[in-house]
Amino acid sequence: MKALVRALLLRCAARNGPDAAGVAAAQSRTFPLCQPAPRTPQRISSPLSTETRPALRPANNHSPGTDRLDARTKTVIGLLLVSSFVVILNETIMSVALPRLMADLQITAPTAQWLTTGFMLTMAVVIPATGYLLQRFTMRALFLAAMSLFSAGTLLAALAPGFGMLLGGRIIQASGTAIMIPLLMTTVLNTVPVHRRGTIMGTISIVIAVAPAIGPTVSGLILSVLDWRWMFWLVLPIALLALGLGALKVQNLTETRRTPFDVLSILLSTVAFGGLIFGLSSIGEAAAGEAPVPVWIPVALGALSLAAFVARQLFLQRSDRALMDLRTFSSRPFVVAIIMVLISMMALFGALIVLPLYLQNVLGLTALDTGLLLLPGGVVMAVLSPIVGRLYDRVGPRPLVIPGALVLTSALWGLTMLDQDTPVALVIALHCLLNAGLGFIFTPLFTSSLGSLDRSLYSHGSAILNTLQQLAGGAGTAVFITLMTTGTADALSNGADAVEAAAAGVHTAFFWGAVVSVGALAVSFLVRRPKNAAPAEPGGAH
Repeated sequence: MKALVRALLLRCAARNGPDAAGVAAAQSRTFPLCQPAPRTPQRISSPLSTETRPALRPANNHSPGTDRLDARTKTVIGLLLVSSFVVILNETIMSVALPRLMADLQITAPTAQWLTTGFMLTMAVVIPATGYLLQRFTMRALFLAAMSLFSAGTLLAALAPGFGMLLGGRIIQASGTAIMIPLLMTTVLNTVPVHRRGTIMGTISIVIAVAPAIGPTVSGLILSVLDWRWMFWLVLPIALLALGLGALKVQNLTETRRTPFDVLSILLSTVAFGGLIFGLSSIGEAAAGEAPVPVWIPVALGALSLAAFVARQLFLQRSDRALMDLRTFSSRPFVVAIIMVLISMMALFGALIVLPLYLQNVLGLTALDTGLLLLPGGVVMAVLSPIVGRLYDRVGPRPLVIPGALVLTSALWGLTMLDQDTPVALVIALHCLLNAGLGFIFTPLFTSSLGSLDRSLYSHGSAILNTLQQLAGGAGTAVFITLMTTGTADALSNGADAVEAAAAGVHTAFFWGAVVSVGALAVSFLVRRPKNAAPAEPGGAH
């Protein structure tokens, strides 16, 4: 009889897998009946759920005992990466096209600038809500919604007969763009093993930092041979292809949960981040005497609304109902990384706006030449980002961020030497050096900051990181333009000619940028590997 019970136990356990069979063999003398052990309720630590419920089988995104992703997860992340690159590229693609648009649509420079400002404003308004959206809706639904919005906006812009319809298309584009990057980051954090995150985040850095950097180059190449509408016609088929492939291939890799929608938080975040971005974007126009309203009005309104928004979130997060959960800032690695990202993004976007002006107004180059000369810097960052990601998986963030901050500071101090006699080759070299430093900074910071959070805060951390990136980009552009304008005006008042004055303005902008970067270098020594991310094992994932 005992032999029969033992055989029955082993047969039943085999149906539950080899681990259960081993347990059954060890306990065959103890259990008289073949019944599976009861499942104990466990607390699911997930960015999409904080409730206690029976344990669920984890997503089959990598095989047990290995760090390799399965084909389904690779396909989904690949589609998200390509789609994100396309949509982020459009954030800066209009900068070189503004003079052409002013002539064709018969609009002024401040009006044309709204094609860029409106895009940034929409991003700043939508991104704070992505923490809620990522919890409430499935990944597939959000991807299809984002790419549908982007495709519709691209089509509308391509068909636009005038400025109003073109601006509307840009705003719809930005609505889809704002969803993609938080969706990509949250998906990676939930599906990629810890020891592979650096490598994948290295590729994400290409999307976040390189796509905006090569936007002016792409725009210049298109405008050199085609009408401005082709900037949208050429992107539309790629967007529609990504949308079609997503409809066929993208599957849900994460869970959702019902969360309350707080209308007041949405309104406060809209006024707060929209007001700050609008005010910062208007500083350059104010310096030239062309601001539509005094800069202090939107900035003050945005700051007051931000204070109210923070108070509202602190109240709501007590019951796990916050639109943007601020408990992320209780993580020291997250706070340190945010400070570094803000300074680095200011340097990136500041250089993106000042260097083209220097090359055209001081060295007298064309828009196409300017775009082509800035391309090598983007290529350097694109090549370095995956390499830095793999190094992060081996050594952690600190050995990468400190040298990166040192290179960034050196490049900015080198850019302070630019004048009307600077060789073009030196400008290219300094721009490549700047992007190399940023390449060593972004990937470790993105990975360590979000990786230091609890899983339940991934979506909120991603929303906060991307929102602050938008603010840093707007602030970097505003500060660099204001400093350049002030330096130029001072030089003109001292008797310098137009070219010398422009060179003096560029020097002023990069000088203060270099001073701020010294602070970033000091902060880089505080960067640490997240406690919940152990070093990769030798000969680990490849």
